[in-house]
Formats: sequence, structure tokens, C-alpha cells
Amino acid sequence: MPVYSMTGYASGQNGPAGSHSEAEARPAAAGRLGVEIRSVNSRFLDLTFKLPEELRQHETALRELLTGKLKRGKVEVRAAIENTAQAGVVEPSVKLLQRLNGVQDGIKAWLPGARELSVADVLRLAGGDSAARGDWGGDLLEVAGKALDALMSARQREGARLAKMLEAHLAQLRALVEQAGPLIPQLVEQQRARFLERWQEAMGLTGGTLPEAAQDRALTEATAFAIRIDVAEELTRLNSHLDEIERLLKKGGEIGKRLDFLIQELHREANTLGSKSAALELTRIGVDMKVLIEQMREQVQNIE
Repeated sequence: MPVYSMTGYASGQNGPAGSHSEAEARPAAAGRLGVEIRSVNSRFLDLTFKLPEELRQHETALRELLTGKLKRGKVEVRAAIENTAQAGVVEPSVKLLQRLNGVQDGIKAWLPGARELSVADVLRLAGGDSAARGDWGGDLLEVAGKALDALMSARQREGARLAKMLEAHLAQLRALVEQAGPLIPQLVEQQRARFLERWQEAMGLTGGTLPEAAQDRALTEATAFAIRIDVAEELTRLNSHLDEIERLLKKGGEIGKRLDFLIQELHREANTLGSKSAALELTRIGVDMKVLIEQMREQVQNIE
């Protein structure tokens, strides 16, 4: 399965009279329907709809359409109906004129100072009434479906780009782990030798000798100290997490939350490696690891 980003944008619209077969039931001047879908990253799926009054009854159907394909992200759906009357004029019906006249009389009875409707007002209201006629459900779902397909394609392209960047960071992290590996035995032996040397210097300053029991104790403490600075276990876990991230990127699908957890584990191991570091070179490697891991965290935040 592909890797999907949670970031994307798509839009679509029908023809002047609608591309759906149900559009034939509406007047040719009913209007043009446009749909926009925007998506950004979020921990969960958060859907927001901004629809005109004529389309609000279809929000549930739209929600079912989107939840069938989207799993995470903050998604905003906007829809609008643009009047496309022939010659820019919609002739009002007699029934509409009677209704407008009655409403105007009622308003002027309460508000004598209210101005009367102009011809432009009547034509504008007639255009709105024309756009409101008919069932937009079929067109809305068709246009939204096409926009959703385009959004999924955009999210897939962005997801592929993010996956490629993550794979590059994985390769860099593996190289740093390989650099740190040979340093471990050297550091352990170096610390043991340094500990024994200082112990012997301390005994020499007191004018005493170094009995066998004292030598054993020095060796034991030096070994314990070497264990405390040994980061071989951290490097092993780092490699294990890198293997799992690589496996998830190849698998694809809904991997964002799992990747986010693994990034936290990588950061924890890199912090431990830095705190246990007994050499400048190992400290540098730990810092470079944390920089790469932080860059990966920013990219993983956008993966579904």
C-alpha cells in the first residue's frame, strides 16, 4: 500500500447545467456546483463542512463518502452554487412576485421607513430561488467524489515524497550507528585501563603496595564503570527501530501513529547514548543522530 500524507488540496465542479443525470430535472439556469477539499495534519479525523443552505441536508452523505477513504487529518469541505442564468437574467415567476410583494407589505407595516424592493433586488432573489430548485444531492456526491479522488492522489504523491526523505534519513542514521559501533570496545578498554592507572597512582602516593585484593576490587569497579558507559545495547535498539520504520514505509497504509511512537523511541535511545558518552566523537555522533531524528519527527507528523 502507498504511504499517504495528511496534507492536500483538491477541487471540482460540474457543468453549467450539472454533469449528473438528475441535473436534467432542474432548469438549465439552475447553477454551477463547486466543491473544494483541504486537508492538513491532525491526530484524528476531523471533518468540517461549509455548505450553503441548499446542500446542508447532504452533509451526512458527504461525511460517509469522506470517512470511507480518509482515516486521519483535519479536513475542510466547502461547496458553493454559482448562478448561471442565460444572459445573466432569471425571469421571476408570478408566484414568486406575489410572495415577495406580500413579504414587503408585512415588513413595511412594521418598518414604514424600509425602502421598497428594486428590480435588481427582485432579479437577485429570483436567481437565488432558481438555484435552490431541484435536488443537488446527485451532483454534490459526484463532484465531491471526484475531488476526493484528486485529494487522495495529491496526498499519495506527498506521502511518497515524505517516505523518500525518511528513507534517506534512515540511511544516515545507520551510517552513524556503524561509526559508533567500533568505538565501544575501545572506550571500554580505555576506561578500564585509566581507572587502574589512577588507582595505582593513588596507592603510590601513600607509599603502600597494591595487594591482590585491592587489584581485584579495582578491576571490579573498573568493569562496573565500563558497563555504565557501554552503549552497545542502545545501538542495538536503534538498529531495531530503524528496521521497523523501514518495514512500515514499505508496508504503507495507516502507519503515522506507529511511526510517531518509533520516532520517540529513537530519540530516547539517542539521548541515552549522549548521556553515557565518554568520548567527544561519540558525543558528536549522538548530536548528529538527534538532529536527524528531529527532522524525521517533523515529516512523520504529516503521514496518515
